[in-house]
Amino acid sequence: MSLAHVDGSSRADDPIGVFDSGVGGLSVLNALREALPHERFVYFADTGHAPYGERGDAFVAERSDTVARQLIEAHRIKALVVACNTATAAAIHRLRAGHPALPMVGVEPALKPAVALSRTGRIAVLATRVTVESGKFRALHDSLAGQATFSIVACDGLAGAIERSDDARISALCAQYLSAAGRFGNGAGELDTLVLGCTHYPFIADELRRHTGDAVRFIDTGAPVAQQTRRLLQQAGTLRTEGRGELRLLGSGAAGSLDAAAARWLTATA
Repeated sequence: MSLAHVDGSSRADDPIGVFDSGVGGLSVLNALREALPHERFVYFADTGHAPYGERGDAFVAERSDTVARQLIEAHRIKALVVACNTATAAAIHRLRAGHPALPMVGVEPALKPAVALSRTGRIAVLATRVTVESGKFRALHDSLAGQATFSIVACDGLAGAIERSDDARISALCAQYLSAAGRFGNGAGELDTLVLGCTHYPFIADELRRHTGDAVRFIDTGAPVAQQTRRLLQQAGTLRTEGRGELRLLGSGAAGSLDAAAARWLTATA
């Protein structure tokens, strides 16, 4: 049975809040809308303070608190998806402690799925510096010791270039960071799997593929996040199973910037 508000309206009809420092979370939103076609979503892009990946933990935690409160208080969300690896690493423990009754899903670089898929046992990981230097990431990496060899690259500036749609800068940084990762391929000693450890990176998969070749597997977190969100909603009795899906876009940046980004990066769904 679905939970209901005092006024009798169903909690199932309340939206799911999704936020990121900018457009990166739209890659997760795409997966959520595909897996949950009847749900209502409110997406907040904190573009006025992006990218989080080049900020300190305290700043990211403060912004995450502020955005979460806005989504909870102004939009009465029934669940929160932190669609940002950096915010998950820096702030999700604090968000969960502050809102224990709210179903919440974060993202983290998909190292475990990469280990399961890799045949050479050598895996490249691209992520922001805040993510790779976080205690959460280190614990995840250490838990897989001996199962694979990881080439981890902190990609300073790449998320920002994607935010600005700076194609020349994106191309230069991809060449730099993939060269730093090592040799890609399916042979012994080669990197056969690439973890996209920032939600911005799936949008430049074609550019990344130019440097890795077609045989390398790319792994991101969109589909697992969508599946976990569905599970939590089912457990809470708030899964919306009928009606047309809806989307509202909000942001802290310049007017029109999020709409322009969404037009480029967001896959339309019925």
